[in-house]
Amino acid sequence: MRKQVYSKTHLFLLLTVITGLIWSAIKPANYLTWVLEVSPAVVGVIIVIATYRRFQLTTLSYAIIAILAISMFIGGHYIYSKVPLFNWMKETFHWQRNHYDRFGHLLKGLFAIVLREMVLRKTPLPKGGWLTTIVLSMSLAIAALYEIIEWLVGTLAKQGKAVKDFLGTQGDTWDTQWDMLLCFVGSILALLLLTNVHDKLLKK
Repeated sequence: MRKQVYSKTHLFLLLTVITGLIWSAIKPANYLTWVLEVSPAVVGVIIVIATYRRFQLTTLSYAIIAILAISMFIGGHYIYSKVPLFNWMKETFHWQRNHYDRFGHLLKGLFAIVLREMVLRKTPLPKGGWLTTIVLSMSLAIAALYEIIEWLVGTLAKQGKAVKDFLGTQGDTWDTQWDMLLCFVGSILALLLLTNVHDKLLKK
């Protein structure tokens, strides 16, 4: 019975992600930017679907993947630097930039829980300091790889408008470093706040 409940929950999450993808594809700010922004999320969801029967994750991990995918769909639809809610916050709090990009990278730290689950289930590494260190290192490495991919896209595409929107630096020289730092901080917070819940779900 429990397995059936989880399956329905997973299906709900998948349908939510698909709905978000369809919505984001309807008249986005720029179609090329949209493709660049949502592609990683779409590839990730396809991998999750393809491996579902062989390696089923906890509902918490699937929920995190869904949240991250939808956050990328929102960024792709509006362009990260122009997400309406954060434009309003920019004007209200007199910020120098739209911080949706910063928020998105902090949110990506949640993926540390998914990485933790993979390491625990696929390696003999026990819970403890080394597990935390390795998961944080993996999370930071993925964040750095994403920034390298952004740099490569920007270099190969010769800095067109769509690519400039994709990079979303908003004139900040240290934008890349901020993105990696926020993902790292988000990973630490995710492990601190969600580890106990994650362990309970792993036991089930």
